[in-house]
Amino acid sequence: MATDTPETPEKPETPKTEADLTGAAPRIRPKPSVERIGGRTLKPSTMMMGHGYDPTLSEGSLKPPIFLTSTFVFPDAAAGKRHFEGVTGKRPGGAEGLVYSRFNGPNQEILEDRLGIWDEAEDALAFSSGMSAIATLFLAMVKPGDTIVHSGPLYAATETLIARILGRFGVHWLDFPAGATRDEIDTVLARAASGNVALIYLESPANPTNVLVDVEAVAASRDALFPEGARPPIAIDNTFLGPLWHKPLQHGADIVVYSLTKYAGGHSDLVAGGVLGSKAHINTIRLMRNTIGTICDPHTAWMLLRSFETLELRMSRAGENAAKVCAFLRDHAMVDRVGYLGFLRDGPDPLQADIYARHCEGAGSTFSLYLKGGEPEAFAFLDALRIAKLAVSLGGTETLASHPAAMTHLSVADERKAALGITDNLVRISVGVEDADDLIADFDAALAAV
Repeated sequence: MATDTPETPEKPETPKTEADLTGAAPRIRPKPSVERIGGRTLKPSTMMMGHGYDPTLSEGSLKPPIFLTSTFVFPDAAAGKRHFEGVTGKRPGGAEGLVYSRFNGPNQEILEDRLGIWDEAEDALAFSSGMSAIATLFLAMVKPGDTIVHSGPLYAATETLIARILGRFGVHWLDFPAGATRDEIDTVLARAASGNVALIYLESPANPTNVLVDVEAVAASRDALFPEGARPPIAIDNTFLGPLWHKPLQHGADIVVYSLTKYAGGHSDLVAGGVLGSKAHINTIRLMRNTIGTICDPHTAWMLLRSFETLELRMSRAGENAAKVCAFLRDHAMVDRVGYLGFLRDGPDPLQADIYARHCEGAGSTFSLYLKGGEPEAFAFLDALRIAKLAVSLGGTETLASHPAAMTHLSVADERKAALGITDNLVRISVGVEDADDLIADFDAALAAV
């Protein structure tokens, strides 16, 4: 007869049924994947092909099936109790088995195993959108009276969430510009330290200006101002460069946030988000996700697993294309300047060049294009594009162009847009995987039409 606190039985060597998977095994699935061959640790691009999935547990299917079920059958009542101890936080780490699709599922857990590999994170969670990931993070970390310190600009919806929504519940905020120096960061954090700083939230490069945040300087400032054990976690939105070109956990960040809609999904056909970090932080965020139900659905998780297999290929090709396109645009008579990270090495801002050298492994494929003129010229350029599509979002296989001041950041107050460099002549471009020369011809013709 099962006791109230049963020991976890040993996992069968060769589970044959879903009951074996969802029963008393210490994990939902085994981790049969090869992570080392001889003395060599496999690269993330290799591990995307099978990590966290054992075909023998799904009738030999090469790819994981999509598990379209709302609930999972427990093998016995004691197992159900153990699983709910994990779901409710009585025991850290989440459920030991499959419980209910608001909490976990096979597709989501395989996705989370692979998601954490790129950033070398201890744990990861998948969400129904990038904003649901950010909102769940904030709700898990802050309470009325707390202060969020953040870089600026942020994605407009994130700024709205902090200032207009959390602000209604007594959460305060202070910000510093994305390109701030260590002294400027020190000043803002010192002001905020008079209250309870619950979270430091960064976005680098900033959306849509492409200005980098010095994550190492933020971490050093935080560590100097707050005693060990009372230091607020540093979270960063790494969507523009991650996971290929920037790994913030290696530079002092504690939590990484993604809109998986963008490069990770990469085909403009899904919406999802991710949060990565230490097991302690992820456990805290998981409890909030379990409560409010912001997990991604199994079909979206399955599609992301498909996309992860080509993530490195897609991002590399897009990055190569962006370098060629930006080299052309840089000298065009209709272009005022190009906010492309690859130009920082020989640019006029030594701090940005230094941050890029220390933090980044590539320049990315999303950049800010400042045209000569204002909104009429920007609109004329956008309307004349034929290959590049006039649409918001980024990181897809196709090239996209948009007008942040009139679109994604329309809700931001005019004075704040001006202060942050979100001007009427700014066009945000995300380069895709088309032929680079064709894209250059498209941009050249569109600029000639202005």
